[in-house]
Amino acid sequence: MKKLITTLMGLAAVLLALSGTALAGEYGKQKAVYHINGGDAQQNMAALRNVQNHINAVGAENMEVKVVMHGGGVELVRRARDNEDLRTRIDSLKVQNVEFQVCANTLKGKGIDYKADLYDVKESDIVPSGVAHLSHLQGQGYTYVKP
Repeated sequence: MKKLITTLMGLAAVLLALSGTALAGEYGKQKAVYHINGGDAQQNMAALRNVQNHINAVGAENMEVKVVMHGGGVELVRRARDNEDLRTRIDSLKVQNVEFQVCANTLKGKGIDYKADLYDVKESDIVPSGVAHLSHLQGQGYTYVKP
């Protein structure tokens, strides 16, 4: 049942994104990196809404989006383990090719086991340093967004 709900939410998100394609010509192709380093649950949910609104305006096919989390921002994927709404939002964004990346320094410093403690984080999602990765992505043409 959960997979069905997640699939339907992903489909709904894609349909919403497609509705934004009329504006996509106005905005062109974009690359954006969203920086999340605070652990406030409401602010994290607002950040995910910002990502979805961005995709809706530009069109998923015109976007490359990464969400980089470090420090308190890792709480977003930690809380998702026990929060179905948060998992659904993350899954919906992933269906639209949004990448969620986690700082290895934060994991080490806070003693977090990504396999046991975080929702749907794979080894390939871990970057050595969240801050260094943000700078790297900006050098690659990603627009920095701090919700």
